[in-house]
Amino acid sequence: MNREQFITLARIITAGVLLVVLKVSKAPGLFYLLPYLVAGYDVLWEAVEGIREREIFDENFLMAVATVGALCLGYFYTGDYLEAVAVMMFYQVGELFQDVATDASRKNIKSLMDIRPDYANIERDGKLERVAPDEVQTGTVITIRPGEKIPIDGVIVSGHSSLDTSALTGESLPRDVEEGGEVISGCVNLSGVLRVKTTREFSESTASKILELIEGAASRKSKSEKFITKFARVYTPAVCIAALALALIPPMFAGSFATWLYRALIFLVISCPCALVASIPLAFFAGIGGASRKGILIKGSNFLEALSKVSCVVFDKTGTLTKGVFEVSAVHPDIRSEDDLLHLAAHVERYSTHPAANALRKAYPNEADTCKIEKSEEISGHGVRAIVNGEVVSVGNSKLMDMTGAAWHPCTKAGTIIHVAIGETYAGHLVISDVVKSSSVEAVKTLKDMNIDSVMLTGDSEAAAHEVADELGIATCHSELLPADKVQRLEEIMTGSKVVAFVGDGINDAPVLSRADVGIAMGALGSDAAIEAADVVLMDDDPLRVPEAVKLSRRCMAIVRENIYFSIGVKLICLALGAFGVADMWLAVFADVGVMVIAVLNSIRALL
Repeated sequence: MNREQFITLARIITAGVLLVVLKVSKAPGLFYLLPYLVAGYDVLWEAVEGIREREIFDENFLMAVATVGALCLGYFYTGDYLEAVAVMMFYQVGELFQDVATDASRKNIKSLMDIRPDYANIERDGKLERVAPDEVQTGTVITIRPGEKIPIDGVIVSGHSSLDTSALTGESLPRDVEEGGEVISGCVNLSGVLRVKTTREFSESTASKILELIEGAASRKSKSEKFITKFARVYTPAVCIAALALALIPPMFAGSFATWLYRALIFLVISCPCALVASIPLAFFAGIGGASRKGILIKGSNFLEALSKVSCVVFDKTGTLTKGVFEVSAVHPDIRSEDDLLHLAAHVERYSTHPAANALRKAYPNEADTCKIEKSEEISGHGVRAIVNGEVVSVGNSKLMDMTGAAWHPCTKAGTIIHVAIGETYAGHLVISDVVKSSSVEAVKTLKDMNIDSVMLTGDSEAAAHEVADELGIATCHSELLPADKVQRLEEIMTGSKVVAFVGDGINDAPVLSRADVGIAMGALGSDAAIEAADVVLMDDDPLRVPEAVKLSRRCMAIVRENIYFSIGVKLICLALGAFGVADMWLAVFADVGVMVIAVLNSIRALL
């Protein structure tokens, strides 16, 4: 609790003690004004301020009229002031409970997203000096010691360590990094000292971008929230008029004025829309917070609501369903063993900068053997030729094989084919392709189990695209698409009442992310343009987060509907009972404060 909440709690307890003392001592009625004012002076003041500002019909006005009216009834008719004071006390209990619950949700998100670094270490004159992160220019080498947050995105120039990425990705396991690896701001360095060369300014770093997303989420309201706001504006004046009619019209035909005035006051207490006004925004806020804990950043409750209605998810391929990096996926030898063929290819490509060469060296990293490599020659557009242990080895495409005179043969497997020849003899080939992420198959299957269709759009070749689609179980796949083609295909899919989400990571995905009903970007390795255009950002680039995000949104919307039906249903029943004299002020307190507490508790479930 904060200081203001402690004061409110102290006021409620003080009012309760005074009420018990007055009741036991049988004090005169006017003394009950003391606990009443201790408990509710701020409600009365807010009601007066609302009248001054011509925003009359809110919960403060309803509660002020109802309790002041009950005090007047006690003074002129019944001599009982207990109900008036108790209603105000319980109303304050409900408000306090709502404030504490909301603050707990905010603190949860704030602690989760407490990733803004306080300083950066720059070495000057042999000593580390702390400077503000926004003063560090791109290309500066900064030092991150164990226990410190990485202040700015960059590339490690020296050192190796483990990083705590939980605040960004929701992943509890540390991630190992070493020289040459990329690091993003907001992670915590756990072990070794790292020297990092910054690749962007602090204002453009990952931590700053995420904080902007979280801070802006509250301003984007869902249709449900907008409905509740409009509903309250019409509902509150309507119930005030109904209560006035209930107090004035029936006494003309039957019963006393005091009886019907009491029923009208009960009607006002019951009709207070606190439960809806408090619980619906809280449910969305908690839903966004709960998703953030799992590394799913939703930019507003409107996008959370749209996400719950998604019936089709359209995936980009490279970097989204696949890793986006070349790896050796198959080795097909003709005259040598698989290991020997890979060994020769990796050695010949040792000094090449081609992406395929990187994949070969990664697949066979042991370069510390006794092999003797001579006269390495890179033939532009063809490949590389070198003498390995006295044998001329050619590694490259089919053009190089034709040049060498080796009788090569094609491969049916999709990917980049790297042929190998020893002299003029064909030794076999290797397939280098983009590898499917380990969680992609499960992500597509989970979506199917949720009755959500999966479609793939990619600029890659037809063979490579359909191989990945078949592996993942995606029935509909469109390949060799330019960015404009992707938008056109998406619009074709969006015809009818379908709500379509698009998942992508590259700069070329920005237009289609903006066009989709819900744009979902891969946030760890995705481009800034994609993250900016998207409505949802997945911080760990895991496709399995897509069905998880849909499940979270559906659960949050279920909680919202439960609160709406429960709150309105209980109030309508109690309003009818109050109008016919069946309900008393204590039932009215339950219909107002009790329903609000139950609805707020239900909303908090969205955070878990």
